[in-house]
Amino acid sequence: MKDFGNKVAKRRKDLGMTQIEFADALSVTRQTVSRWEAGTVIPDVDKIGDIANILQVSCDYLLKDEITEMCTENNAPAPSKSLSRLLTSVVGKKVKLTLYDDEEDIDLYDAVAEVLDFEGNWMKVCVEKKKKEPLEKVIPVSAIFSIEIVKEDK
Repeated sequence: MKDFGNKVAKRRKDLGMTQIEFADALSVTRQTVSRWEAGTVIPDVDKIGDIANILQVSCDYLLKDEITEMCTENNAPAPSKSLSRLLTSVVGKKVKLTLYDDEEDIDLYDAVAEVLDFEGNWMKVCVEKKKKEPLEKVIPVSAIFSIEIVKEDK
């Protein structure tokens, strides 16, 4: 995510937006935007999707350093319709996610997560760890190897 700030600043400028206009659109301060662009702070998970929407780019472009070509909403690769239907059907359900080996995530290892949202190439989940505050994470769909729906005890 080292390039996140540079990508945000460049795209914001390409769209002719000032830091103040961008901050207002996101309901944050100009100083917050300045810190994001300088790379000293990264935005909350909840803001990533909003930032991508305002800048008209994909979340993948913003978050993955290896993606240097900007994908706008018009040319972003989308999951297949059947995959989208499947992922939409698990929103609100408890699942166990298995990630590809190179995408391991200690917070998701052997944990039950609730799928909060799915949009395009990203899934937002909430993980409840023992004796810790729930943790919300945004994960790229491409990192998911399998999804197991956990039956809830009634």
